Amino acid sequence: MNNNTPFTQSISLKDIGIENAKIHYQLSANELHDMTVASGQGIEISTGALAVNTGEFTGRSPLDRFIVKDSLTEKEIWWGKVNIPFEPKAFDALYTKVTAYLSNKEIFVRDSYVCADPNYRLNVRVVTETPWANLFCFNMFLRPELEELQNFTPEWTLICVPSFLADPTTDGTRQSNFAILDFTRKIVLIGGTGYTGEIKKGIFSALNFILPVFKNTLPMHCSANVGDDDDTAIFFGLSGTGKTTLSADPKRKLIGDDEHGWTNENTVFNFEGGCYAKVINLSEENEPDIFRAIKRGAILENIILKKDTNEVDFQDISITPNTRVSYPIYHIDNIQHGSIGKNPKNIFFLTADSFGILPPISRLTPGQAAYHFISGYTAKVAGTEAGVTEPQPNFSACFGAPFMPLHPTRYAEMLSKKIKEDNVKVWLINTGWTGGPYGTGNRMKLKYTRAMITAALNGELDSVDYRDHVVFGIAIPQTCPEVPSDILNPRSTWEDKDLYDVKAVELAEKFKANFAAFEEVANAEILAGAPKA
Repeated sequence: MNNNTPFTQSISLKDIGIENAKIHYQLSANELHDMTVASGQGIEISTGALAVNTGEFTGRSPLDRFIVKDSLTEKEIWWGKVNIPFEPKAFDALYTKVTAYLSNKEIFVRDSYVCADPNYRLNVRVVTETPWANLFCFNMFLRPELEELQNFTPEWTLICVPSFLADPTTDGTRQSNFAILDFTRKIVLIGGTGYTGEIKKGIFSALNFILPVFKNTLPMHCSANVGDDDDTAIFFGLSGTGKTTLSADPKRKLIGDDEHGWTNENTVFNFEGGCYAKVINLSEENEPDIFRAIKRGAILENIILKKDTNEVDFQDISITPNTRVSYPIYHIDNIQHGSIGKNPKNIFFLTADSFGILPPISRLTPGQAAYHFISGYTAKVAGTEAGVTEPQPNFSACFGAPFMPLHPTRYAEMLSKKIKEDNVKVWLINTGWTGGPYGTGNRMKLKYTRAMITAALNGELDSVDYRDHVVFGIAIPQTCPEVPSDILNPRSTWEDKDLYDVKAVELAEKFKANFAAFEEVANAEILAGAPKA
C-alpha cells in the first residue's frame, strides 16, 4: 500500500485493554507527516523528509530490555546480561498500567506484517503515542494491501508510549524506560523512550526466537542483495561496519538492509519493509542511494540543520553520533521486488577493525566462519564514547547479540550447516583501518572495499594465490582487480612491522578471551578456526 492510500475503517482496542481512545487507524504516510509538523513534533527539511528528535534516548538501552520468563521461555532463552528475565506478574501489572494510561487519549494504530515470504508472515498491530513513530512503523514493517486489511488478525501487538515512565520500585524495571517481550501473550511493551529503534528491534528480537524454535529457519542480522544471475549475497556486520552502505549496490538489487530469514526451502527473505540507516557523514558521492532516499516519507532522527537553513548538516553530531534515517524500501530504485532471494552464494562478515590488524578481505574455512560468526567482532574508535581514548574491541555474538534470545551456538550451528550444504563462500571484510590503528593509519577507502566485494561476487578471487595470515590463519588473496596489492596484506602497510606483529597477537588474545565463554559448547571444527597465537 503506497503512502497516499486513504483508509477509513475504524477499530476498537478494548480487547487489549485500551478504552475510549481517539484512534487514528492506518493513516497514510502523508497524513502522519503532516500531523507531526502541525503538532510541532517535527519539521520538514529541504528534501521534503521529516526530521524529529527522539528525546532523552538517541539509541537503544540494552540494560532496560527484558524478556518475560515463563514456561515457554524458561529453558529456551539464553538468560544473562543480554536477555534479562522479567516476572510474568510484574509484566501483567505494568501492561495494565500502560493500557489504562492510553485510554481516553489520542493514539495511532497501524496493522502491518513482517517476513516477506508468505509462508513465514507474522501479522503485527502497533499502537503508538506519536504520529511520527507510527510513520516509522509504516516505513519499517511490511504494508498490507487494502483488501488484506478487511480481515486482518494481529498475532503480535506492540505498544510504544514514550511519555509513560515506569516506577522501578513497584514495576520491576531498572529505571523509568523499558522494552519488554512477552512470548506467551505475544506482546512487545515499550515505555519511557522515544527512540524508534526499540520498536524495530522489539519485533525482530521476537522473530529471532520464533523462526528457529518453531519454523526451523535461521534469522540473521544482515543485509542482502541479488545480482542479475539471481546470485544472493548477504552481509553480516555490527553498526558502523558498512552493512547498509555495501548492500546498496547500484549493480545489484537490494533485498533488505538489516534483518533476514534463511529457510530450508532455499530462500532468503527480508523481515521488513524499509531501511534504517546511519547518516553520520553521509554524502551523495559515497552513498548515493541512501542520500537520495531522504525525501518525503523518510524520517531523520536527531540531526542538526545548517545555520539559518532547513538543510541537514550530516557532519554535526552534537546530539548524537547515532543520527539515523528511516525510509520505505521503495525509496531505493534498484530493489528486489518481493524482497526474496535464492540461497546465498557468498557471505560477507564485515568488521571495522580500528586496530588496523585484519586484512581488508580474507577467505574463511567453515570452522573459521563459525568462529568469527560467534565472535561477531568489530572495534570502537577513540572518542565515540566517554572514556574511550584508544581502540576498543567490541564482540557481539552472531553480529547481533542484543537481539538474539537463544544461545549463539544455536544460530551458529544452523549457519554452519547451511554453508556446508550449499557450498557457500564466506569472506571476512575489514572496512576499518589500514597502515596502523585509528589515529595513525587511514580508513580503508570505500571504493577498494566495493572492488574487493565485486571481485569475490564475480568469482575473480577463485583462482588467485592466497597466503594464510600468520596469527589469524585466514586466507589472504595476493591480488584483486582494481585494488593495490600492497594494501591486501595489512602487515606491509605498517611502517613498524614488529609493532604490527605485537598488536596482531594482542588482538588475537582478545578474540580468545572473548571466546572462552563459548568453548565448552563449541565443536572441534569451530575451535580450530581460532587465531593461532
